[in-house]
Amino acid sequence: MGEPRETESAAVSTARGGITRRAFLKLCLGAVASVGALAAGSRLLSSAPSAGAANPAREPEWARRARYWRKLANRAVQCQLCPRQCTTSPGGRGHCQVRENRDGDLYTLVYGRAASVNIDPIEKKPFFHVLPGSLVFSFATAGCNIDCNNCQNWQLSQARPEDLPAANLPPADLVAAARRENTPLIAGTYNEPTVFTEYLLDVAREGKKHGVRTVTVSNGFIAKQPMLDLCRELAAVKVDLKSMRESFYRTNCNGELRPVLDTIELVKKQGMWLEIVYLVVPTLNDSEAEIKDLARWMRTHVGVDTPLHFSRFYPQYRLKNLPPTPYETLDRCYQIARAEGLHYVYVGNIPAHKAENTYCPKCKKAIIKREGFRIVDNQIQQGECKFCHQRIPGIWV
Repeated sequence: MGEPRETESAAVSTARGGITRRAFLKLCLGAVASVGALAAGSRLLSSAPSAGAANPAREPEWARRARYWRKLANRAVQCQLCPRQCTTSPGGRGHCQVRENRDGDLYTLVYGRAASVNIDPIEKKPFFHVLPGSLVFSFATAGCNIDCNNCQNWQLSQARPEDLPAANLPPADLVAAARRENTPLIAGTYNEPTVFTEYLLDVAREGKKHGVRTVTVSNGFIAKQPMLDLCRELAAVKVDLKSMRESFYRTNCNGELRPVLDTIELVKKQGMWLEIVYLVVPTLNDSEAEIKDLARWMRTHVGVDTPLHFSRFYPQYRLKNLPPTPYETLDRCYQIARAEGLHYVYVGNIPAHKAENTYCPKCKKAIIKREGFRIVDNQIQQGECKFCHQRIPGIWV
């Protein structure tokens, strides 16, 4: 069985480049050494400290003044990073647990605080129209701004920063490590990159200086201005669209649908490369009516050329009572989306499924053939189908 892709696991090494904790240490030690900061190596990945308030004396580089907030009366602050708009008093933290009011100023507690680093195939994210067959330097911190019952990475997303071992990996060091590993891409992923937006922005800017592009794998639950800022720096955005029903977002994610749809539309309007993943959860978001609504909404709002990935659910976290998504359900979702006119529809987490391949919408031939995360044939040349010269949208060089 394939590995869940909806928020792909950070703990499992992949067949193509996944790295272990020991390799993580070595990688990060190399990163800090490259900028003459070897003395920091002993702090890179130690046993998790006890929970409680962050200790600025011990972790000064991880507590950095945040962006996207405003002051209120009595030293309270309102975070403006995501639609929650959390208001906190001194000493308090927002819903994500990584942004803290320190005497009337809002601080991020995860800047440069890498809780997971892996080298993955880009297909694992999944991005199917971004440099197929490439490797991507993936990084994550703690925290998330929603609470999905089906989360694949709850160990990261539902943790406070001080609950996890972490490496001091500031943007310049992270990009240097990615370059040493010869990865053309960097991805903010695993937990929710929205909560480490400042870190992600600086990584993307640093990467641009060295010809390394940055992508994000997000839930899309982010305010307009931060998303606009990210669009200026990122190469591509993948959004996990959980459902087309507000009720699902409320009961299963402790979130809202409308801001996610707004984000998807915003990303598309900014000219960003965009792909959508829909984790098909049996009995909860898999009805024929909902899948039709999804396909029709995408056709109308982001166009028929935006890739849509239907991903197979596996029992995880709080939904262990449900079975894996039946093959028949995924095939039905695929057929509905294709019947609604979407050109690039994929099925994930089912090995050797024909819908892992990319087909030319004009001549119908398979132009990228995949086996899991591996590219076995690529017939796209200069952004066109080799057979009929139909333009195939994506990032190919």
